[in-house]
Formats: sequence, C-alpha cells, structure tokens
Amino acid sequence: MNVKAIKRVYFVGIGGIGMSALARFFVAQGAVVSGYDRTETALTKKLAEEGMRIHYTDDIALIDKDAELIVYTPAIPKDHKELNWLRDNGFAVYKRSDVLQWISESLHAITVAGTHGKTTVSTMIAYLLRETGYGCNAFLGGISVNYNSNYWSSTNDTAVIEADEYDRSFLKLFPDIAVLTAMDPDHLDIYGTAEEMEKAFIQYTHNIKAGGTLLVKHGLHRSAELNAANKITYSLSNDAADIYGIDMVQRNGGYTFSINARSWSIKDLELNIGGLHNVENAIVAVAVTQMLGIDPVKVKTALAGFRGIKRRFEYIIKNDKMVFIDDYAHHPEELAALIRSAKHLFPERRCVVSFQPHLFSRTRDFADGFAQSLDMADEVLLLDIYPARELPMEGVTTQMIAEKMTTPHTILSKEGLLEYVKRAPLDMFIVSGAGDIDKLVEPIKQILEAK
Repeated sequence: MNVKAIKRVYFVGIGGIGMSALARFFVAQGAVVSGYDRTETALTKKLAEEGMRIHYTDDIALIDKDAELIVYTPAIPKDHKELNWLRDNGFAVYKRSDVLQWISESLHAITVAGTHGKTTVSTMIAYLLRETGYGCNAFLGGISVNYNSNYWSSTNDTAVIEADEYDRSFLKLFPDIAVLTAMDPDHLDIYGTAEEMEKAFIQYTHNIKAGGTLLVKHGLHRSAELNAANKITYSLSNDAADIYGIDMVQRNGGYTFSINARSWSIKDLELNIGGLHNVENAIVAVAVTQMLGIDPVKVKTALAGFRGIKRRFEYIIKNDKMVFIDDYAHHPEELAALIRSAKHLFPERRCVVSFQPHLFSRTRDFADGFAQSLDMADEVLLLDIYPARELPMEGVTTQMIAEKMTTPHTILSKEGLLEYVKRAPLDMFIVSGAGDIDKLVEPIKQILEAK
C-alpha cells in the first residue's frame, strides 16, 4: 500500500505509544486522522491539539466510516464493539505492524529490536540523524525528551523504526540496517518458551534486505544462527567485538568515552544521561551514523546534547540534596541495569526503589529474577501488579516477589507510597515499572521538592 497516498485514517487504540507515532506520520502526510482510546492521557491530549479527533467511548456511531485505512492495536480486547463491527461489516482492518511493514518496504529502513534497549537505541539513532542534518522519519516506542515526541518526519526517505517483539509484529519489517540489542526471555504469554522467542529474533535478522547489515550485541545466545551475510558486533568494552567502547569515565551523572571499530574510531564522546548501559546503546547508535557516512564531528556535537527518553533513566530531580529517577524497567534484566547504574553513579547515596510489577504472567514467569534484581537496592517498595491486558491469575500477586527477597521491602498502596515519601529521609529514590506508576511521578516530585 502507498502510505503517502492515504488521506483518511481511523485508529482503534490511537493513544498507544507506537500507534500515536503512526497517527502523527499520517497527519504529517496531510491525512485526516481520528480514533478511539480507552482513557484520556497526556499523549492523547497532545494528539488532539495536533488536530486529531479522539473519543473515549467504545461507540460504533463515532467510527470514521469514510476512512481509507483502519489500524488497530493487538492490545484491544476481543469484545471491543467498534473493532468487531468494522470486521463484521467488511472493513479491512490492519495492525500497526502491517503499516510499519509498508513503510519499511518503501523507505531505507533502520530497525531496532531487542528485549532491552530498543527504545533508547532507536531514539538515539533518530536524534543523531536529525541533529546532524541527515534527517529521518522516526517511529519510536518512547517520548524523546529533546523533542517531546515519539515521531518526527523528514524529506529524507530514511525511517528509524523501533521493532517490537510483542505479538511477533517485528517479523513484518524488512530493514536495510537491523540492530539487535538483546534476546532475553520476555512475553512468554505470547511465545510460550524462551526458545520460541529466540527463534523469532533469529527470523527478524533473516528479514534484512539483500545487501543490508546486522548490528548485533556481542556474545548473544545463538548468535551463530543470526543472519550472517553482513554481521557486525558491538560491545560496551569487549575488544573481541567489531565495535567497542574504551576510556570510559563517569562524570556528573553522565560519561565520556571513545569508540574503536575495525575501520574507524571516534574519541572523547560525551553522553549526558545516566546508566552505563546507555553508553553501550550510544556505541551502536553512533555506529549506525558511521555506516551512513555522517561526519563524526557532527555526531559528537549532537550526542552531547542528547537528553534521553521519558521514563528511561530519566532524572526528575538531580541536585546535591536529592536524586529522583523515573524508569520504565519492567523486566529483571532492566531492573538490574537500572539499579546497578544508579548505585555506580551515586555510590554515596542510599538507593530506595519503588517497583510496580507489570502483567500477572510476567510476574509469575520472572518472580525469582525480579527478587534477585531488586535485592541490589538498599530498600524496596512494592506496589500491586498492574494487569494491563490480563485478567488476574490465581495465586499470582506481588507477594510472589516479596517472599523471595532478602533486602528490606514493603508492599504499599499508591497512597501509602506517597505517605512514605513524605516521611522518609531520602537522597536517592527510583520509581520503576511499565504500568501506571508514572502517574505518581509528579506528586512525588512535588513532595520531595517541598522537603
């Protein structure tokens, strides 16, 4: 389908982070865009301000029945009236992944996949291409702090796309440059086993267009089975990789470092966001710019101005008195990286982490891993599980994690968490999780600033 020729689009689930990027793409193409979502959020308000008509009631009468294209998210429940009416009345409905497939087929596509890091890496790449003047169309799974958006457009026919493994949607993408950051087990409610998930990532690399390139983290399990036509490995510091970092120095909550590659090097880069894992993310993002022939001096200047992604090691407060970090971490490996980085950057501070588990199935599958990662903190405050698309599972509660932990911990309500913040002496506080814990960030910030 010629995505640039479409003039009227209707979204079922327009407020999702990936769906909203597509909605913004079509508005940029001059299309009339409207849609449904379950609840009004800061993001849907922004979309409405940008000219999209959005409603929050599952009502057949509100569907744009003249739309040329109807896009839905797999997160929509099976009993959704609008989506079922559209299907029953002969409308062709497409997943977000179908539309991204058309975009990846028609543009020079740079796609970023992996159970961790894909949002940061894709945003870094898109930001660097934009700031250096190269230009790109960006379809991201997070909100760039620099631009307060998850989408931007360009006359350059290059697309940077976050490749989402949920529902196997990333298997519809056909990249020119593919990045693979990690293959740790996740979404076992979809895949069933870790082996099945690994197979999907392997298939992702075999979708690379003829003559394309795979940039893959060095040492991944089953890496020998990945597409090997043109495979380049990267690493934080392992010189066995084709591209790796050297001379890393932690400075004021950020880092300076250099990059060595087989045929190029860049010295004295600056990254002004926290998290050692973000240095590794920056290494592969910079590597993409060099594959595209972008001037290294422009890349260095741009990287120093990168301010990160909302809810990815995002500093809400950072001063001599208090460090308050908000992060999307919802997998044991992500939590471990988050806590490890925070303690490395601020070793003199007491690390208190508040964590809201996301999904009953993920809590059940990774309770041991969550407990092990959270035990790295000095104190942990646990909230109830955020169900998202799932119904409760018998015996699966936050207590599953708590009973496996050794670090001091408490299970609190959201109101209880705010009360804790009011009375507890804190000098480093982290809020983490992919549910609705982010709604507590602003109230917590106000409490901490008033202390």
